[in-house]
Amino acid sequence: MLTTPRPAATVVIPTHSAQRWNSLVRTVATARSQTHTPAEIVIVVDHNTELYRRIRRDVPAVTVLENVYAQGVSGNRNTGAFHARTPLVAFLDDDTSADPHWLARLIRPFDDPRVVGTGGGIDPEWTGRRPRWLPDEFLWAVGGSYAGLPTATAPVRNVWSASMVVRRETFAAVGGFRVGFGKLGDRNRPEDTELCLRMSALDGGRWMYVPTATIRHEVTAPHSTFGFFLRRCYAEGRGKVQMAGLHAGAQTLGAERAYLWSLPGAVARNLGAALRGRGTDHALRAGGVLAGVAAAGVGGVVETVAMRRTQRLALEGAR
Repeated sequence: MLTTPRPAATVVIPTHSAQRWNSLVRTVATARSQTHTPAEIVIVVDHNTELYRRIRRDVPAVTVLENVYAQGVSGNRNTGAFHARTPLVAFLDDDTSADPHWLARLIRPFDDPRVVGTGGGIDPEWTGRRPRWLPDEFLWAVGGSYAGLPTATAPVRNVWSASMVVRRETFAAVGGFRVGFGKLGDRNRPEDTELCLRMSALDGGRWMYVPTATIRHEVTAPHSTFGFFLRRCYAEGRGKVQMAGLHAGAQTLGAERAYLWSLPGAVARNLGAALRGRGTDHALRAGGVLAGVAAAGVGGVVETVAMRRTQRLALEGAR
């Protein structure tokens, strides 16, 4: 029986700092070792000339580009994606390592012409010990897949750019990632979710989550602290309100509301396990859920107040 050939894909890896050199080299190696060989591997450097020259000198058989947009990961990814000429463009972060079947599994759903993008499962790779207080429901705070996601391939509202494949034609039609809206320094806006919303809105496209298409995402010691967790949740709260402001009138935050409704159950399960003598870690994780929700809520309130103030000043200035 004849099988349909899989479409070609370009793998884009954004990078910005020589501190991630070893991780970057590993990411490239895992991209090369895919069972579905990428047509091209593109590394895009975010306004770091020294790093750009080092990669061109020391990393063979890849295309190396410099970010042609303003500093930030959104422009970095766009530079690589708009360079690509393949029907599909895959994204990996420079601190990840992909399973050999990652790309093959992510491109399989594109047999359905309605699919505009796919994303895979992300397993945290701790450089130290996983924090005892970190609940499974908040693994997204360290860039991992969290409890409650589908366990088999299924349609979802959004996936994550650390492990993403897009249909290049649709990606280009919406202008790619929104430049200036994304991760830069301590600012953390959900540029991947915002992209998914715009791509889905174009001709009713759909996103598929493929949990078996896995990558491992490095989580360093500084990103394993309770302080980082609170800052990350706070930033997420602000970012989601900003994203909703860009999509006024749409049910932009429906997935977030459903997620929040699931968290009381997580608190109850962990407290119940602690009371049954299954260890203090469960009590700590119940507290982690409450702390994460509180931090995100504060961030959302702060951003809502800031946006309303900006709108009020704009109206006063227009009078």
